[in-house]
Amino acid sequence: MKDVGFIALTYVVTFGAIIAIVARTLITGSRLSKKIPDQDKPWI
Repeated sequence: MKDVGFIALTYVVTFGAIIAIVARTLITGSRLSKKIPDQDKPWI
């Protein structure tokens, strides 16, 4: 049970990194989609 702190920290760092990457990807995509005209957006 002495390694519980290390294991918990590893999980926190891993999930924190994943959340940061997802947030960065969504923010970048949002910024880039504003630069494209509506007629070139097939998803609209």
